[in-house]
Amino acid sequence: MTTVDKRQPVTTRRSARAGLSRPLGLLLALGVLLLMSVLSIMVGSTDLGFGEVFRAVFRPDDPDSSAIVQGLRMPRTGFGLAVGAALGLAGALMQGVTRNALADPGILGVTSGAAFGVTLSALLGGLGSFYGYVWFAFAGALIATVVVFGLGSLGRDGARPAKLALAGAAVSAMLNSMVSAVLLLDAATLNRYRFWAVGAINGQDPKVLAQLLPFLLVGAVLAFAVSPALNSLALGEDVAKALGHNVGRIRVISIVAITLLAGAATAACGPMVFLGLVVPHMARQLTGPDHRWVMVYSAVLAPILLLAADILGRVLARPEELQVGIIVACLGAPFFIALVRRQRLPEL
Repeated sequence: MTTVDKRQPVTTRRSARAGLSRPLGLLLALGVLLLMSVLSIMVGSTDLGFGEVFRAVFRPDDPDSSAIVQGLRMPRTGFGLAVGAALGLAGALMQGVTRNALADPGILGVTSGAAFGVTLSALLGGLGSFYGYVWFAFAGALIATVVVFGLGSLGRDGARPAKLALAGAAVSAMLNSMVSAVLLLDAATLNRYRFWAVGAINGQDPKVLAQLLPFLLVGAVLAFAVSPALNSLALGEDVAKALGHNVGRIRVISIVAITLLAGAATAACGPMVFLGLVVPHMARQLTGPDHRWVMVYSAVLAPILLLAADILGRVLARPEELQVGIIVACLGAPFFIALVRRQRLPEL
């Protein structure tokens, strides 16, 4: 009894420090996000000072600066914030519900499903407006997710992480082959598709951002709503059921949220591989295994990384620029290789 009494204050102090450090870390991350947003507006082929940006936003007196800031860079930054947060949440949710450290919308076939849907939309001439192809992207992402979960759940042991990863790889390979077949058969579809497939947040119609936000908001609400149950699911399905959680309902809500988040983001800006894989691991290093905090941190850290990659692409190739999807892939690939080389990968 004496030993327990001596240890209890230490545990309490550690819990208090953890409870205090998470909000402070989140405030710091929000500050970095604000800084990256400002830099995203300032940096480009024509650099602008902070004073020029301030005047262009609040007291526009130079038509050239106003056109650059309000017409180009602010919408670009807005897409970076929205798409980054969506993919970060989708990746964290996918890793939590599958208990798979390698899970992200790209690896488990969600992005490939959305890409196949957009390809079909392009074939049918539906790339003229966001609402013309977003429903195809949703359908493709949903079908791919359901197929992956279905294949990964076959057998007595259920949806094991390794089986889900293999099912995702197989479905992605099949969908990518179908996309390639459609593109080779129709040159006009290839011309419309290839600009979207690079993955970019620049050159987008600002109206698309307003059309994109409702889907992302609904997906984010569902993701945050299911996040407390993921802490129980991390202990195993039997434990989650014993604690009163409906595992089937958790998975259905998660699939809908992932489809909305990843499907809408991919439809708007093209595939951004590895972003949903890297960011949840970064968040978990800062917050620990609590999925409620992992979700919040992922929604902040992902747009930081996306905006930083976009700024890097502008600086490296001046006066031209590299699309952000290329930079994110180059940054995420070494992380993925390092993660695969780790010994303990089956479950989080």
